[in-house]
Amino acid sequence: MPTRTPAQKGYSLPAEWEPHEATWISWPHPGGASFPGAYEKVIPTFVQMVKALAESEIVRINMADAAEESRVKILLKDVPPERLEFFHIPTNEPWCRDHGPIFLTRKDKPRLAAVDFGFNAWGFKLTPFDADNDAAAKIAKAVNVPLIDCGKFVFEAGSIDGNGQGTILTTESCLLNPNRNPKLSRQDIEKKLRDVLGVRQIIWLGDGIAGDDTDGHVDDITRFVNRDTVVTVIEEDEEDANYEALQQNAERLHSTQLSDGYPLRVLKLPMPSAIRRHGQRLPASYANFYIANSVVLLPTYQDTGDVWAESVLKEAFPGRRIVPIDCRELIWGLGAFHCLTQQQPALN
Repeated sequence: MPTRTPAQKGYSLPAEWEPHEATWISWPHPGGASFPGAYEKVIPTFVQMVKALAESEIVRINMADAAEESRVKILLKDVPPERLEFFHIPTNEPWCRDHGPIFLTRKDKPRLAAVDFGFNAWGFKLTPFDADNDAAAKIAKAVNVPLIDCGKFVFEAGSIDGNGQGTILTTESCLLNPNRNPKLSRQDIEKKLRDVLGVRQIIWLGDGIAGDDTDGHVDDITRFVNRDTVVTVIEEDEEDANYEALQQNAERLHSTQLSDGYPLRVLKLPMPSAIRRHGQRLPASYANFYIANSVVLLPTYQDTGDVWAESVLKEAFPGRRIVPIDCRELIWGLGAFHCLTQQQPALN
């Protein structure tokens, strides 16, 4: 008898704004490759992130060992201890969105499952990545959640965003890149996502933003803020490297209708001015926000767009406090708050 897929078993991908039991993060370490020459400078941003998240929910933190836990507890001494849980799950880098599991929910018991996709460091961009590839299964075991092993299918959660009603966003530049699943066609990839994540509609955008080493994760471009509304970043400067790609993505969105018959509503987010370090364009974007239970973490860049982006998210999330945090150091790692976090749904 053929094995039933997670979707056939009733599992599906909840929206990020649905209630969380906790948020998972992975603490960075000095030997990692993400923040060359700037590890100490980025730690205050991690502390601010955890403080803001702890206002909202439990923060579950992966770290190498007991010694690192002791050091991190000192840094987080002002955070209520009942809001922090530490797990000795080593990782190579701190980007938990991509190496952590994707949690699915269903009505029947067990109501929660964790999907472990294969991870190859965004198409072999960094090495080693063995600890990152092992992290999802260890997280599922640590919280006693059934594991769905999709290890032969290489995939990162930052490459999709969903509305909790069966629709996800993604990009051709990432999911169709031969450095992930070279033997699979677009149709093969779509079938895998439908079977595992329980989605019915996949909205394909084109290219990602300049400087993004993930080959175009959608969480730097376009995000659902409710079942029928997205925010999408737009570059106003026609001379900027992002202008054309973001215009084309916006055109695709404006011509999209959701599978349940709702028209897709599109709100505009600005892009910050280009940030460069050592001659490298960095993927600074306001779209890389994270939606927690009572707060939304907004990456800011001491830019004129900061206030505009905050006002857009205030309109989109009237019941949550928008927390702007300076990410000019964090973006040197080529990611921001959505890249660093992974939500574990609540089962109330």
